[in-house]
Amino acid sequence: MDFLRISQTQRLKGSIPISGAKNSALPILTATLLSKTPMVIKNLPNVADVNTLLQLLAILGAEYSRNSTNQISIDTSKVNKTQANYDIVRKMRASILVLGPLLARFGHCEVSLPGGCAIGARPVDLHLKAIEKMGAEVEIQNGYIVARAPNGLHGSDIVFDKITVTGTENILMAASLAKGKTKIINAAKEPEVVQLCEILQEGGVTINGIGSSEIEIIGRERELLEIQTINVIPDRIEAGTYLCAGAITNSPITLTDVIPHHLQAILDKLKEIGFDFETTQDSLTLLPAKQLNAFEITTTEYPGFPTDMQAQFMALALACNGTSTIEERLFENRFMHVSELQRLGASITLKGHTATIIGNEKLKGADVMATDLRASSALVLAGLIAQGETNIHRIYHLDRGYENLEGKLHALGVQIQRLQES
Repeated sequence: MDFLRISQTQRLKGSIPISGAKNSALPILTATLLSKTPMVIKNLPNVADVNTLLQLLAILGAEYSRNSTNQISIDTSKVNKTQANYDIVRKMRASILVLGPLLARFGHCEVSLPGGCAIGARPVDLHLKAIEKMGAEVEIQNGYIVARAPNGLHGSDIVFDKITVTGTENILMAASLAKGKTKIINAAKEPEVVQLCEILQEGGVTINGIGSSEIEIIGRERELLEIQTINVIPDRIEAGTYLCAGAITNSPITLTDVIPHHLQAILDKLKEIGFDFETTQDSLTLLPAKQLNAFEITTTEYPGFPTDMQAQFMALALACNGTSTIEERLFENRFMHVSELQRLGASITLKGHTATIIGNEKLKGADVMATDLRASSALVLAGLIAQGETNIHRIYHLDRGYENLEGKLHALGVQIQRLQES
């Protein structure tokens, strides 16, 4: 098993490209199940979660080949299986995204229940209630969601009690092949959801209200789509993580291949801390601050501050003057990185869903353990300012969502090594 060794790095400098968004690539890959034409997907991030989903699609009967590290050709016209088995789904909860397209296309599917999650419960009942409203019969058998709609799905008004990104995506795909009109109320508005809508629209589906909380889809009655070329949008969470690397060391760094307006909540918070930026249509330069001010964050759905950046900003708070607070409203158990940051000397207290962080405490390198994807990146950031060396173990969490992390950090001047456990 690999681990990362990071040495304290006083100053970063340089430019790095941002990869395609993992959270857009995953629904895009499942949407290929709706297409009758072979397609090319460009800017596909080479990360573990994407590779896991490609394995699942291959098991279902899809054929794909890599044209380059970040581009594939894929053909799902010969898909003939409808079971997403436990061995794959247990590795990645996003595998639930095959539920909508498989059921809509074939009228039947069996998808393993995702099981537990390190950062708390993310129940799939919102997905199941929605497809039942669209005419599916759903049972749980031997740990599998067994869904049937032999005569196809029909349009319906779907009201989500809670905003759900994967739920919105699943119903978008299911509704694309349904009969009649589906309206999703309280839909997620993330850029990744918007991109999925645009791809379905380009494939022949009529969709209104893209980017709003109310999306209307006119289904094609099981007529497959014609999707050809897709370019995955840049990863706003990866971009935010590297901005935090520049911020925690108060260094000038430039990110290329970004969409700055997707990062607005993150940039607003960095400006509050004291930073400024130079932006173009597809690049972003972080300018050093005169001083780093403490801040308050409450995580919420897009366009608010993203829960996937909470851990990174907690690490950044350790370098700020004064006391910062972070309230996590979306997931329970998403403060598991706190105990690992404390091993480095961080002064953090927890009360319910709120963390209080005292900044400018001296950190010292230690052995720490990653507990989930974003917690892992917080430990990397803290390692940049901890005296001596920090060893981060169980970095397979990092590999799920960050492409070439060591290479990009090294390009900015970070002393970082990937080593093997003895």
